[in-house]
Order: sequence, then structure tokens, then C-alpha cells
Amino acid sequence: MSRLFIGGEWVEPAGGHYEVVDPADESVVGLAPEASREQVYEAARAAREAFPAWSRTRPEERAAILDRAADAIQRAFEPWAELARAETGAPTAIARGMQVAVGVARFRRYARGALEPVEKGLAPQVTEAGPMGAASVLGALELRQPVGVVSCITSYNNPWANPAGKVAPALAMGNTVVVKPAPQDPLSVFKMAEALAEAGLPPGVVNVVGGRAVAVGEAAVDSPDVDMVSFTGSTAVGRRIAEVCGRSMKRQLMELGGKGAAIVFEDADLDAAVRGIGTTFSFYSGQICTAPTRVLVHRSVHDALLARLAGYASHLTVGHPADRGTVVGPVISAAHRDRVESYVELGRKEGARVVAGGERPVVGPAGKGFGKGFYVAPTLLADCTNDMRVVREEIFGPVVVVVPFDTEEEAVALANDSEFGLLSYVWSGDVARAFRVARQLRAGGVGVNTIGRNMEAPFGGFKQSGVGRDVGSYALHAYSEIQSIVWTT
Repeated sequence: MSRLFIGGEWVEPAGGHYEVVDPADESVVGLAPEASREQVYEAARAAREAFPAWSRTRPEERAAILDRAADAIQRAFEPWAELARAETGAPTAIARGMQVAVGVARFRRYARGALEPVEKGLAPQVTEAGPMGAASVLGALELRQPVGVVSCITSYNNPWANPAGKVAPALAMGNTVVVKPAPQDPLSVFKMAEALAEAGLPPGVVNVVGGRAVAVGEAAVDSPDVDMVSFTGSTAVGRRIAEVCGRSMKRQLMELGGKGAAIVFEDADLDAAVRGIGTTFSFYSGQICTAPTRVLVHRSVHDALLARLAGYASHLTVGHPADRGTVVGPVISAAHRDRVESYVELGRKEGARVVAGGERPVVGPAGKGFGKGFYVAPTLLADCTNDMRVVREEIFGPVVVVVPFDTEEEAVALANDSEFGLLSYVWSGDVARAFRVARQLRAGGVGVNTIGRNMEAPFGGFKQSGVGRDVGSYALHAYSEIQSIVWTT
């Protein structure tokens, strides 16, 4: 049974506890704490009180603590990976390699990041005598300072990589933090707090509160002690957070929804394109904002690509995440399964053709019986047009829609005809054309013949896919304010 972590102490939640359910078989994984609004405010006050001392610590000290936290997570790797698998429904390999292991890697990365320079000298400027004073040579220094108290509101699809990607760079820069994890799978984030406490983090520097009530998230945003909100989640919630932040000009870092366009030209390696696009079916069961869910394919290879995608989907094993061989696990909840299924039905009504999937799979969860769990079959929709809701709206599940095009210009126009702009993709044998098209796409990132990510490249979205950039050194910049110091020489 988890407790809140406030001011370096484990605190009983005012709202009691609620059950965290395994999406794979609907069993109870554990009990998560339900904070009150006042307890969230208390956590923010604790972070505010800890900020002056923490912001003045030597970078080497912050680096050592982040490294020790990574060590602590690594020591508990096996049970914590099993916990991540149980509360997220991710297959075992994903829980190990893409959740807990990435959490470790991000603490290591920002242990190094704490040592990166925060000062940059600027060229001196000669000024003539005038109303501002005598003639002089003015020196200048650009200095990055911590923002203050950062509220980190994290997503359910990865309770290790996502919070680690916020907490670690924020701490490295000298900020203090309040973490509000997603209510569906918060238990891993409390384990992260255990690792930080074991690493010797001073009281109040990191605080973890949680709960299902809307008031908990609201308090993490509207607390007067919070200087910045870092949020990963839906665009709809991001808009509401931005409205609150705007009232007091709080800094924001937002990673919001996506509807990634995957442009496949007639000269593309279709098998490579299918392997990339097919990750929408398998990786987190499509619950990832970077997925290439909207396939724009040249009409001359439309049927060939569609056949390959259908074949790929049909060979994916949907099963309990703990079972060897499972590729596609469940989605996070019954409500989300119903939402994804409603989009598939909507697609049918809009005129889309279901080429693969479309029916609820019945899975035997690791020998515990049949018919339980929140499973959605990998689904492929063809005969789609860009005005359909299934093409325009983020489904956040293992559903791929396919739209044909005839010319390069049409492909770019279709890709950009979206309120989203997180990641898009281009597959072509003509690299010059691929890069030409990539430069025209209104997206924060573009993969050329790959879905791979360079983890030092800036990450974030255009349009309603977000505000700001993080990852690599860009995350350190995101959690800092720039101050200029000017002097006469």
C-alpha cells in the first residue's frame, strides 16, 4: 500500500486508497494513495522551502545523487519491471527494456547533464557616450538559472521513462519538483521516489502525490508555489492547464497529442515501411503519441502496402503480457478499450473498410482464464479520406488508417492538414526527395526511412502537439531561465 511522499516523509493520504488494476487480467496490482488538494499544496510548499538550498548545491553533488538513484533502480530492476508490466499491461520485454531501463538511462544522462556548462560569454560591445553614460566596453554573460518549483504531471503509457525524463533534468538544473503520476499506473512512480530517497536527495526536493480526483491534478497546476508545469498527455487537458498557467505566467513544457503522418512514396522499401508503421499495432498497443498512425501512400503502391500491413497485423500475437511470444498486450483500461472500439465503429460508419482486426480478441491471460483484460485487436482501416474523424483525431490505440495520394505536393498537403504536429515520417528511396518533403512538414520531428529516435535531438510538437522542447541538453534548457549579466570593462 503506497503513501504520498511529501517533504522527505511518507505520508498517509487524506483520501484513502484506490485499487490499481492489471489491464491484462483485471486483477488488483496494489493500492494507490488518493491525495487531497491541501496535501498537493503541502507538497508544493515543501518543494518551495527546499528550493533555495538545492538550487545552490554544487553540480557535482546533484550529479552524484542522480547517479545513485540510477544505481538504486538498477538494484531493484526485476521486481520493478514486473510491477511496471502489471500496472501498464506492457509486454515483459517492453516493461524491462523501454520502461525501467530507460528510466535508469535518463537518470544517468542527467547526472552528466548536471555538469554541463550553464554560462556562456557573449562578445563585448563598444558603446558611445550618451544618455546611458560614458563611452565604455560592455561585457555580457548568458547564464541559465533554475526555474524554481516544477510540477511534473506524467502520462500512463510509460510510468518510468516519462517521469524520469522530467524529474532528472529538472533536478540536474537545480529545480525542486512535485510529481503527479497518472492515476492508472502510479505505483512505479512511488518506487522512483524510493530510489531518490535512498540516493540521499534532501527532503522536499522531490515530492510525489497522486489520485484519481480531478482536484489533485488541478492543485498541482494552480498552487501558488508552482513556477512551471511540465505535462505529458492529451491536447484537451493541455489546453486547460495552459489556461491556468496563463493567469500567473507560469512556464510550461507540454508534450500533447499526435496523429503522425507516415508518407510512403512509390520508390520506398515497402517492407521497411511496414515494419515501422506496424509498431503502432504492437508498441504499447498504439498508446504512444509518436506512432505513425496516419499512413499516406502513393496510389501506385497503395494495394501492395495495404496487403503487407494486413499480413503484418495478422501475424502479431495478442496475449497476456507475461506470456512468452506476446507482441500486443492490452490497452490501459476498459474505458479506453471502449473508446478505441468506438473509433473503429465510427470509421465503419464514415465509410472506411476494415482490412484487419475490428473485433475484440478473447485472450487467455497467463493461464488465469479467458475473457478478462482490456484487449484490442490490431486494426487496419482502408478507403479513408482526410475529412474522416478516424483520420483527424488521435485514437491512441492499435489502429492505422490509410489514405492514398497521387503527387508529392498532395502528400505534403494531406500530412499538414491536421491540428497535430508531433512526429511524422517519410519513406522514399530518393533521399533528396525525402529530406525535401521532411522540411515541408509541420511537425516537431520527422523520421526519414526510420521510426528511430536520436535521444539527443530536440523533442516536441508544432501546433496543438505541444509547447517547448526536451530530451538531451534541450531538457536542461527547458527547465531553466536565461539571465543576462552585463558589466563595464
